[in-house]
Amino acid sequence: MIFRPALWAVALLSIHLATVSSAGDLVLSQSNNPKAELNEQVLAMLGQERQAISGVSTEKVKRLVTQPTRRNLWFKKPEVVEDRYAAAYVDGLPTVKGGKAWHCLTEALYFEARGESVEGIFAVGEVILNRVDSPAFPDNVCSVVHQGTGERFRCQFTYTCDGRKEVISEPAAWERVGKVADLLLRGSVPRALTDGATYYHTKAVNPRWARVFTQTASIGYHLFYRKEARYASK
Repeated sequence: MIFRPALWAVALLSIHLATVSSAGDLVLSQSNNPKAELNEQVLAMLGQERQAISGVSTEKVKRLVTQPTRRNLWFKKPEVVEDRYAAAYVDGLPTVKGGKAWHCLTEALYFEARGESVEGIFAVGEVILNRVDSPAFPDNVCSVVHQGTGERFRCQFTYTCDGRKEVISEPAAWERVGKVADLLLRGSVPRALTDGATYYHTKAVNPRWARVFTQTASIGYHLFYRKEARYASK
């Protein structure tokens, strides 16, 4: 807002004159005053300005002399978009406990991706749910996670056939992956990270199938792949 000095001065003079009028009429004595003529001119000018401003509403004068607040500014603060792949967002969510599907997905994310960024955890979760949706794999989370469990070289997720007992030793990590699992199962976050991938592997290995499948993403320590139509059979 641009302030107009003239209107500002007029407003202040109006307030001053109103105060003086309430106490009595303003009188400049002309006796023994060599500048009586100048005083008359000043009074005349003040009277004209007072008359002019009397036609302006009090509300308008108030608007002219009041510094605008942020609410009156023409721009608005942009909306804050929550980054659901940010650790701060996920960790700030309430602790989650779910059913069988949630537990199977949480367990898989814990043992397969707990050392990844939140984005990396989501990406592994996408692969599992993409498999559930694919006719080439079982149609539920637990069956996908435990497909081939206990069978050497046939298990789909290493932790289910490495001979080690599944022990949850990092409660904070379990809580985080559980929240990610919940968001994925509820569809609160779109599966947009891996472009439909149904396979992944760590960058430390180079499986044969990776040479013929289409790589769709590289996130954290994992590479993600999609099996094209010509390789549709398991």
